[in-house]
Amino acid sequence: MLITSYYLLVSVTEGQYTKRMRINDALVLDLLRTNRKVNEEQIKTLLDQQRSEKKPLQDIVITSNLITEKELTQEYAERTEVPFVEIVPKDLRKDILKLIPEHIARQYNVVLFDVREDGSKLLAMEDPDDVQALNFLQKQLGTNIRVYVATRSNILAALDQYRGNISSELTQVIETDTTPTVAEAEEEVKAEDLAEDSPIAQTVNLIIQDAVKQGASDIHIEPREGNVSIRYRIDGQLRETNKLPKKLMLSLVSRIKILSNLKIDERRAPQDGRFKIDVGSGQYALRVSTLPIAEGEKVVMRILDESSKASTLEELGVWGSSLERLEQALTRPHGMILFTGPTGSGKSTSLFSILSRLNQPSVNISTVEDPIEYKIPGVNQVQVNPVAGMTFANGLRALLRQDPNIIMVGEIRDSETANLAVQAALTGHLVFSTLHTNNAATCLPRLLDMGIEPFLIASTVRAVVAQRLVRKLVPEGVEPYKPDEATTKRIQTAFGINDAAAMMHIHKLEVQAISSRVGVSGTGGQEPSTTEQSFERLWRLKSDSGSSSSFHGRLGIYEVLATSPEIQKMIVAGSTSELLQEQAVKEGMITMQTDGLIKSLRGQTTLEEVMRVTIER
Repeated sequence: MLITSYYLLVSVTEGQYTKRMRINDALVLDLLRTNRKVNEEQIKTLLDQQRSEKKPLQDIVITSNLITEKELTQEYAERTEVPFVEIVPKDLRKDILKLIPEHIARQYNVVLFDVREDGSKLLAMEDPDDVQALNFLQKQLGTNIRVYVATRSNILAALDQYRGNISSELTQVIETDTTPTVAEAEEEVKAEDLAEDSPIAQTVNLIIQDAVKQGASDIHIEPREGNVSIRYRIDGQLRETNKLPKKLMLSLVSRIKILSNLKIDERRAPQDGRFKIDVGSGQYALRVSTLPIAEGEKVVMRILDESSKASTLEELGVWGSSLERLEQALTRPHGMILFTGPTGSGKSTSLFSILSRLNQPSVNISTVEDPIEYKIPGVNQVQVNPVAGMTFANGLRALLRQDPNIIMVGEIRDSETANLAVQAALTGHLVFSTLHTNNAATCLPRLLDMGIEPFLIASTVRAVVAQRLVRKLVPEGVEPYKPDEATTKRIQTAFGINDAAAMMHIHKLEVQAISSRVGVSGTGGQEPSTTEQSFERLWRLKSDSGSSSSFHGRLGIYEVLATSPEIQKMIVAGSTSELLQEQAVKEGMITMQTDGLIKSLRGQTTLEEVMRVTIER
């Protein structure tokens, strides 16, 4: 018997009432028990929390990080035998989307995301049992409808695609603008130009909304000789999206400074600020940095989704022996776990995932960061402020007096911070931090360079995680192909696969990846029948799809070096990073490059992406 119990919550969105499905509490508990997500003691705690907070149980289990919204919806879909779908909002076709009027789509939380060749229309709904909605939609679209279930947040993000093209909207706003010329603006920025309903305020809002809609991580507003360049960083790549008249620059910067609580009249020194904004279904924090350059002031805004939940390590891309080694290190009550990689390699996201997972009422987690990128409820987060004397070292020293169980230091930059972190790990604390090194093995000699004694490194460091980010392939944008002999040899040389034993190793790892479900969200899936066939099927971008549209989101590639007894001896003996790397590989460490190769064979990314981020030039 299908379990479809729910009741409806009502909220207002853009003037329309929208129905929200609540999964029956008994079903939520059954799903958690069936998948061994909780024990009976945790269930009692959840029910007590529900009675005190008077919230739906599904909301409590999600905010408690016991299960993600996606996982809960997938389990519900499986139980009710309705297929689950995850929509990529930016890939939706407007002509198909708008077959359902926006006000109807928002009223019923439904998205028409595809129309097949046989005429069947694919609908994503939050509540597939909403009979009233289905009856209405059948009158609107006909009876040839196939219903899928999607998460509420995914549907709301898809509904944001009803918005028009930002370029045309900006043009309309700018045409009504009365901002003075650059020469006039240099003298004074008028108050009316910065009001909440002014064209300048609308322009800033449109730029931010469009950046969020496109999945950008950063917005660059840059003055040029004859215009203002608007660029977004999407999946790690900067793209120019618009050019605005030069006369708007000063007012744009001033508006952003007002939002960020910065000094409007300070244009000769860099400033940093922060503000929050609601866009569609989510709340976003924007970290603002201004910088005086030759043509004026440049503004960069980092976009942080405060409504997003922490991804699991598996969702980030950690699998197999790398996951096992990291999980083992996390079970230790004290010691250091270090993350290494260049800026923008996903270290903060990995730490956010781990700290969210370890965050329990019985544990005191304290961090000192610069800047605080992710806010974690229940975690004591300290912002570095050198002007006030709050450095990483001073902040860490203060945290040690706050009775912590777990400490996270945003970055180890000097020997003082390194020594304090080591002492904290020695005195019964679990310490997380980051370093900037090329790989995991190089991290250990780097601590030696900071004056840490070899025996202290060997006794405190539990694991070092090195990582990079590669762009994820969209399955519809790629196709399989059989590489020629020259291509195969180039791959084998680039990835150090020079003999049959190395090929066999890659084959075994690919088989493990299949069993670990690493390739489930990718294009691959079938197991190669022989070792030699590991390179008989590669993936490339389709000739009829643009390179940017064939990627969506990013995926981590990792190597996890666990400090085994043999590696501890080598550290004490002062071994080089090359020897440490060699020993770690002998012990089964999967290097970042190999991890990337396996993910490219599974169709999750391309070999070019892996080489771009891992091969030193």
